Amino acid sequence: MRGSRRKKFQIRRLMKKTPASELPPPPPWIELPTELTLNILNRLGVVELLESAQKVCTAWRSVCKDSSLWRVIDMKFPQHRYDMPYFNMSCDIDMCRDAVDRSRGELIDINIEYFCTDELLEHISERSSHLKRLRLACCDGISSHCFRESVKKFPELEELHLFFMPSILYDDIEAIGVSCPNLKSFTFNDRGYKLPLVDVNNNYAFAIAKSMPNLHHLRLFGNRLTDEGVEAILDGCPHLESLDLRQCYKVELGGDLGKRCSERIKYLKQRYDSTSDYEWDADVYFNENDHADPSDYDDPFGNNDVYSIGPFDDYTDPFNNDDFPFGYEDIFSIGLFDDRNPFGNDYFSDGEDLLF
Repeated sequence: MRGSRRKKFQIRRLMKKTPASELPPPPPWIELPTELTLNILNRLGVVELLESAQKVCTAWRSVCKDSSLWRVIDMKFPQHRYDMPYFNMSCDIDMCRDAVDRSRGELIDINIEYFCTDELLEHISERSSHLKRLRLACCDGISSHCFRESVKKFPELEELHLFFMPSILYDDIEAIGVSCPNLKSFTFNDRGYKLPLVDVNNNYAFAIAKSMPNLHHLRLFGNRLTDEGVEAILDGCPHLESLDLRQCYKVELGGDLGKRCSERIKYLKQRYDSTSDYEWDADVYFNENDHADPSDYDDPFGNNDVYSIGPFDDYTDPFNNDDFPFGYEDIFSIGLFDDRNPFGNDYFSDGEDLLF
């Protein structure tokens, strides 16, 4: 009995309130006005706010719920973060969803790299009707259909920047222009492919020209358009002030078109202009799988041309002696064809397939 009474007494002593005079003074930031605290916390990123700041004290936790802190959401992380063997991308998705919810419809600017999915983009579009700027990079988890449907819910969008988004088709680009009539700045950057090993594609340029008449700034780094696509853009976007065509190796801008660009466009970057200020990998690619150091292409008229470092010794003689025991001029003299018509009558007849 005595032991239990002694224990209860000790517990009561521990539970006795410490006199106010003995309490440590509150931290200085507790007494700051809410507006000043908001100003301080607004300088932190999403991760710092959710993982650190709101856990400091009750006052800061309350301030972190203010929607004005979440009008701009930047979810840009180093790429090596996603190369870690045990990294769970769902953590970033959950944080982004939480940040969007806290904005309470006031979100105007969001940037996501690598981890955006269809579900996350739909979540953003349903809660951010006043969005003015959207930047997505390397988000392979977004489908063409979801992107098109989501953009329809951003009628106030003024800036759209897309980097390495292969799922976005030229039909989607046209849908963007129709759904976002206030669009003034558009980026659709890819990686550069060197002539002549890729096909041209003006469909994206035609879609931009057709649906984005209010554009002021356009970046098409590494696009496969030609002069025809550039001319269509100039016709369809009369307010264009800046145009980035770096590593668009099919664009020449010669003659009248070059003169027209220099007169119309205040800030023009052409295919061989420096990429030192480019934030992404600026390597030049031979095809879909191979690439080379961009220093090989610094001088378009130098000796380090694609034809001298690629699989062929000379572009004018692709069938060189290293690959064939005979020159290409001898192909027609060794019995494969009767003459220089590769579809000779000896090997083809009406309705029959190739025999060799």
